[in-house]
Amino acid sequence: MREPASEKRSNQNSNPRKLSPEKYARLRAELKTPYRGVRQFIYVAFGASGAIGAFIFFLQILAGRDIEAALPNLAVQLVVIALMVGLFRLEQRASRKP
Repeated sequence: MREPASEKRSNQNSNPRKLSPEKYARLRAELKTPYRGVRQFIYVAFGASGAIGAFIFFLQILAGRDIEAALPNLAVQLVVIALMVGLFRLEQRASRKP
């Protein structure tokens, strides 16, 4: 005879390998949101790339070199930075929620 669904759910929530509660909670959190660390690394890396690019285009504008091309490129780099900061904050908020 089959187990009732409520018993199956309680078995799934138990700690089958008798891991420490901290490790078990961390593994369950990783199961709910896989690759969170990888995504955060990508956000930081792309944000840093945008910051370097924005710095270079800002210096070009200050030097007066090809301002017509440098301004749109600076704007793109600033949007990349803003997007990466926003995504990183969104990811941080999601990780703080229980």
